Amino acid sequence: MDEDTIYSMLGGESAVRGLVDRFYDLMSELPAARPIRDMHPDDLTESRDKLFKFLSGFWGGPSLYIQQYGHPMLRARHLPFRIGDSERDQWMMCMTQAIDERVENKPLADHLKMTFQRTADHMRNQHE
Repeated sequence: MDEDTIYSMLGGESAVRGLVDRFYDLMSELPAARPIRDMHPDDLTESRDKLFKFLSGFWGGPSLYIQQYGHPMLRARHLPFRIGDSERDQWMMCMTQAIDERVENKPLADHLKMTFQRTADHMRNQHE
C-alpha cells in the first residue's frame, strides 16, 4: 500500500468503510438530512458499497468501483436526482460530521472536506 495516498493516510479499507458507514448512519439519524435520505433506497447496503468502492479508488487504494462499474461518471449518475443547494448542504453536513468523528489528522480532514465541498457543489443540477 502506497503510504502517500489518502487511502493509506486514512488507514486503508477499514477506515474508508468506517467513514462511509458513519456518513450513511448520519444521513439516517439526522432529521435535517431526511430529504437526501429519502432520495436513497430503504436498504442502504448497495449505496454504502458503491461509495466505499468509489472512494477506495479515488483516494489511491484499489480501483474497486471502476473494476465493477466502469468509469464513475459521477455527475451523469446523479442527474436523475434533484440536487440543489439544500441537497448539497445536507450531504455535506453528514460527510463533514463523519469526517470530524473519524479522521483524527486535522490537515487531512480539512483537505477531505474541501475536496468533498467542491465535488458536492459540482453535483448540483438545480440552481435556485
